[in-house]
Amino acid sequence: MKALVYHGANNKSWDEKPKPQIQQPTDAVIKITRTTICGTDLHILKGDVPEVKVGTTLGHEGVGIIEEVGTAVTSFKKGDRVIISCITSCGKCVYCKRSMFSHCENGGWILGHLVDGTQAEYVRIPFADNSLHHIPAESDEEALVMLSDILPTGFECGVLNGKVAPGSTVAIVGAGPIGLAALLTAQFYTPSEIIMIDPDDNRLEIAKQFGATIIINNNKENAVDIINKHTNNRGVDTAIEAVGIPATFELCQYIIGPGGTIANVGVHGKSVTLHLENLWAKNITIKTGLVDTFTTPLLLKTIKSKKLDASKLITHRFKLNDILNAYDTFENAEKEKALKVILINE
Repeated sequence: MKALVYHGANNKSWDEKPKPQIQQPTDAVIKITRTTICGTDLHILKGDVPEVKVGTTLGHEGVGIIEEVGTAVTSFKKGDRVIISCITSCGKCVYCKRSMFSHCENGGWILGHLVDGTQAEYVRIPFADNSLHHIPAESDEEALVMLSDILPTGFECGVLNGKVAPGSTVAIVGAGPIGLAALLTAQFYTPSEIIMIDPDDNRLEIAKQFGATIIINNNKENAVDIINKHTNNRGVDTAIEAVGIPATFELCQYIIGPGGTIANVGVHGKSVTLHLENLWAKNITIKTGLVDTFTTPLLLKTIKSKKLDASKLITHRFKLNDILNAYDTFENAEKEKALKVILINE
């Protein structure tokens, strides 16, 4: 089969690799029909995630058709169409029993990280019963790719960790796909204001279409001054960091109000400065963590009932074997006006 293989920082290629096989009775092998590229993949390619070994197939999102299941798999069978969770869960360890699936002692975020991932024609999924979801009949499979990672990540790490509440004020720093996923799901809780901050005018306009009440281009405007003016110098109740660089985390510290919560979603590869000299007396909560994907079934229901339109996040489509061009597009998102790209394998 063919796969997108990591060869070290800034080095990847579309290579021939052996088709994955069942290794444990709890495994399933999936033929990928749709997958995508994540900002985390770009962090890996920058060298920000040193645990990724040379030779690893990248990718942790996708939908597909079950090709084969191990003897211990009971909830799925050959031919089932499934959503692949970015988080692998054994369902039995101490962390899984606390619904902290990202810290599963036997899994967690391993796809495209510690084991071969989904940017390939086939992928092996460990602990299939706990790490796959059935696709309802007549569903938009492209939209459901967003349930692998981006929507539960924006919702859990941004909205839920950020304690978004009715009538609250929310600022999202970063209008990329994850920031927009947080924007879409924050509206479940009817905050009074959702402020989107980003240096890309195109993404800000999309954010406005998606429900942002205020947009700020922080290359052209002083985001701190605007938010202070708009909130009578109180700051926001929730600041969601959705980029993963020191400057955006620092900005969240400047705009958060007393009693507020900073929810970090971005993948950080460099140290950041914690301004405790400003925050120590403000009753601030800082929440970090990987997505656990415990909200995937809930989000699937909202998509099925058309309360949430995940397809709005998709801007580009490529054949899977054209993945290198897809990466070029995704890496130049501002120029290409790209959000999520869909890679099709049929």
